[in-house]
Amino acid sequence: MDIIKTGIGISKTIRNVSRFREILTVLSRHGFSQLIVKSGLDKVIPGFVLPGRISAFKEDLSGEEWWQNFGQELRHSFEELGPSFIKLGQLMATREDILDPALIRELKLLQDQVKGIPFDVAQKVIEENLGKKIEDVFRSIDKNPIGTASIGVVYKAELHTGQKVVVKVRRPRIAKLIATDFEILHFIVKKLEGVSSEIRFLGMSKMISDFFKSTQNELNFMIEAQNCERLRKNLELIDKDQFLVVPKVYKEFSSQEVLVLEFLDGTPFNQFRSINEMGEDMVEKLEKSIELFTHTLLADGFFHADLHGGNFFVLKDRRIGIIDFGLMGTLSKKNRANLIAILYAVITYNFDNLVYEFLDVAEYESIPDHEELIRDIKDAISPYIGLSVRETNMTELVRNLIRTLSKHQLYLPREWFIIFRALMTLDGVGKSIGLDINIFKVLEKDLPNLVSELLSPKNTQEELLWVAKDVVSSLRIVPKHLKWFLREVSSNGYALEIRLKDLDLLTKGINRSFYSLGMSFMASIFVLCGALFVRNVSVTSLNDIPVLSWVFWSIAAYLMLRIALLKKY
Repeated sequence: MDIIKTGIGISKTIRNVSRFREILTVLSRHGFSQLIVKSGLDKVIPGFVLPGRISAFKEDLSGEEWWQNFGQELRHSFEELGPSFIKLGQLMATREDILDPALIRELKLLQDQVKGIPFDVAQKVIEENLGKKIEDVFRSIDKNPIGTASIGVVYKAELHTGQKVVVKVRRPRIAKLIATDFEILHFIVKKLEGVSSEIRFLGMSKMISDFFKSTQNELNFMIEAQNCERLRKNLELIDKDQFLVVPKVYKEFSSQEVLVLEFLDGTPFNQFRSINEMGEDMVEKLEKSIELFTHTLLADGFFHADLHGGNFFVLKDRRIGIIDFGLMGTLSKKNRANLIAILYAVITYNFDNLVYEFLDVAEYESIPDHEELIRDIKDAISPYIGLSVRETNMTELVRNLIRTLSKHQLYLPREWFIIFRALMTLDGVGKSIGLDINIFKVLEKDLPNLVSELLSPKNTQEELLWVAKDVVSSLRIVPKHLKWFLREVSSNGYALEIRLKDLDLLTKGINRSFYSLGMSFMASIFVLCGALFVRNVSVTSLNDIPVLSWVFWSIAAYLMLRIALLKKY
């Protein structure tokens, strides 16, 4: 009976128990048995016995060697477990801010080492999504894929109009597999965080949630189509010479599971060993391309966030093509202004403003010692300013910056790491072909114009209009809420009570003052009355003073005594 109850409990938490068993088996086989047992994951499935060795990690290893050994086993596990885990590992490889460099190096070796799918399966997906026979859409289509990835498989084809295109087909059941794996991953990490403070510190739960959100966008090819068209339109406004080529989207033949794009005939950057193989004319074009990229980042706030060597192409006509728009970065207007201010502070060596901008965007519980933070930031990044691409280790620069901010308990939001990742991958592309560009010089050329644009009358007027709109909205809302509040108060018979600190003492003081003033006034009257009886009398001794004068003066003396006694209390 207990086993049946346990089984029901598992099915409520994890719908695919067989996949859960497979994941635990693979992790155990690669040396993670000890952690699985410690977290109690092996007890979740009744009768489940972990296979494999107890630990794959040598106890005599320490520091970098231990992390490298750990990273190798984790990488092998992810490769064996398939697309979801490979993409998770690739995401983890971008978190230089929290993961050890040796672990990062191993995870960066993860590639989409997945097989294609049978063409008849791809054909079925295409026909179901387009509602037409494949021969009604394409004049011809190569049955051998030209690219395979964890989510999609890419085929080369030709439309009946003669245009060369690529057809990206989503793998069948991949959405369900990723949803299942996410569910299991979330469950496993929650268990591990309960027994390991190190894993809890890494924030794996949030990382997995981010992974699932980004992957959901990649699963919908219509989002990728929109990204492609948006970037192409943005570039058309600034790229007058059309250095960068973004493929045309054929929306009439696209859906959530099928994407048809213009075919870019060229050679990917990762197939070139040096800039010389590309030709001398490409240096100027690459420099211009980087300028265009920084403009899309800083001016538009919409940029390609995965520019590795396989997504850059040297086309037959000597232009540069870009593909793969599943992962794009977006920056709000505020974050864009912050980024421009940060970069401008860097190139002008204004470390005070740099720190204030970081304080504006970072998350923190208490305001740090800004003088110490300024000194640390200056020590961390000033050695890299002014260096060329070959002289600068962008990854090291970013790590130094993140480490310094973390030291002062400042943490940047997720979107900022997408920016850093884009800059680092772009840096990696440049180094792989020996391109020597001073990125700060590129920024120095464009930033003043962007700063002027931010402060332009048009933008200022727009900001003031939005502020005015918010003020007007508030003025319209406040009377209504005040009316509702007063109605609520009156309907429930509430009383308004105002309490002032030391109000009793203040009241007593005021009462005492008025009492003393009144008594003094009366005493003065009695003194004056007594003096009136003496006015027409010749006084040579005290006996000549009338009795009534003594009476009035005695009353005045009594009143003054009361005042004197009152002051003592």
